[in-house]
Amino acid sequence: MNKIYNYTRIVTFIPLLVLFTNLYAQEKESTDDKINNFSAVVTVQSKGISTIPNLTLGKPAASFDLKVGRRLSFEPQFRFSLEGKPWASVFWWRYQVVNNSSFKLTTSINYALSYKTIEYLTSGTTQDIIRTTRYFTGTISPNYQINKYLGAGVYFFYAKGIEKFITQNTYMASFRPSITNIPITKDIKARIGPQVYYLNMDKKNGTYFNTTFLLSKTNFPVTIGGLVTKPLKSNIPSEYDFLWKVELIYTFSKKYKEMN
Repeated sequence: MNKIYNYTRIVTFIPLLVLFTNLYAQEKESTDDKINNFSAVVTVQSKGISTIPNLTLGKPAASFDLKVGRRLSFEPQFRFSLEGKPWASVFWWRYQVVNNSSFKLTTSINYALSYKTIEYLTSGTTQDIIRTTRYFTGTISPNYQINKYLGAGVYFFYAKGIEKFITQNTYMASFRPSITNIPITKDIKARIGPQVYYLNMDKKNGTYFNTTFLLSKTNFPVTIGGLVTKPLKSNIPSEYDFLWKVELIYTFSKKYKEMN
């Protein structure tokens, strides 16, 4: 129990400490260094999938991801089923502790809302209601780019459920190699990102494999992507065993300079 407690404290509070102690450092940057990024990503996918099994939507979905900032960024995400019902809202704060061409170390925290449609019996009739559950999350993610084509990273994740009737403690550790800049044609390149991860949810655990792929065209904002995921060994309850999806991704990105 002490090991779990110590791990929880490290994963939760290191990102928080890094984020807010560096607010002061950002204020001391020169005007020339105050180049901010703003990006928006719209994704339409054949099936809403989450690395956390009980948060998988399992039906067509759309997501809207925004990002604003420099080394410290605010990245809200809004996810919906294509029926228009909310799936999740996630409010990330990320800080790039190290950011160079070969090595990156990113810490982050978020406050997340997960939505689920459930049946509710009242006055003899059944109604659908949307139940909201809440989570606090902390992550640490080091990544090393070996060369133009190969990279590798690890990802540590802890989430604390706020409501008493949901999973209280979720731990994840994953290994994430990547193969990028795979030439398909002169202007089209592919990226493959396999991942093996261990998941522990209130003493239930499992090992999973998934892989993502992307096809992108130079100077074209629309990307084709996909994902497959499969539990290797798990006793975590889930409605799904093998999952896959394809998706269309539209990306908008701009840079701007702060003026005093």
